[in-house]
Amino acid sequence: MTRQPVWSRLGWYWLLPVAVIAWELATRETQAAYFPPPSRIVARLHEMWFSGPIGRVFLTDEAVADLLPSLARLFAGWAMACAAGVLAGVALGRSYLLSALVEPLVHFGRSVPPAALLPVFLLLFKIGTPMELAAIVYGVIWPVLINSMDGARHVDLQYIETGTVFRLSAWQRLTRIILPAAAPKIFAGLRLSVSLALIMMVISELVGSSEGIGHRMLEAHSQFDIPAMWAVIVLLGLLGIALNTAFVGVERLVLSWHRGARGQS
Repeated sequence: MTRQPVWSRLGWYWLLPVAVIAWELATRETQAAYFPPPSRIVARLHEMWFSGPIGRVFLTDEAVADLLPSLARLFAGWAMACAAGVLAGVALGRSYLLSALVEPLVHFGRSVPPAALLPVFLLLFKIGTPMELAAIVYGVIWPVLINSMDGARHVDLQYIETGTVFRLSAWQRLTRIILPAAAPKIFAGLRLSVSLALIMMVISELVGSSEGIGHRMLEAHSQFDIPAMWAVIVLLGLLGIALNTAFVGVERLVLSWHRGARGQS
């Protein structure tokens, strides 16, 4: 499959500034209380988080107090969920007996909305970072686990037989055959988990935190600071784009051999 040229993939991005200008004009005309103009949102965003000293990369005290802890929890929870999901998924995918015993519980667990378990996490861990990490891990682990399980289960039998012929050890079969063959599926689950980690970070901070981006949004709501609420929403959108872009770059680098094997440019 031939990749589209960059200009073709970016061809519709001209609609973004048009939409922003239309939003600006419409909100200024209607004076809607709950929909401030983008210019006010950007100004509030800059004031809240990015008007600090240059020695601190323009981060304000609010950014240090809210943005950095949120990102730390996001990456920590995502890393723990990914490690556990890949390990458990590969183990389940390569063991028919283990899969038969555990898979019904996996499908039950992933069917329970993570937000529904927040009261349980509050009872177990109280308000604070452990509760937030537990919520992120629970919400993130399922796509990683299921994709890892599916990828490890459907490794081409010829690869396994070739490893047996060459008398590879169990560790060598895992690292040289099973994980590389399952890597595309695993990375598909990891990519889904990035956006879920961002969602669960915000949800957990809305419920059980005294700091963070979610808590800042809740505080802006209680103070009826509508531009600040929208500033948080815009910041979350930008974070989502940045995280997805970074992950896609890493994925392309790690799986470059896979695209080459499929004849992709």
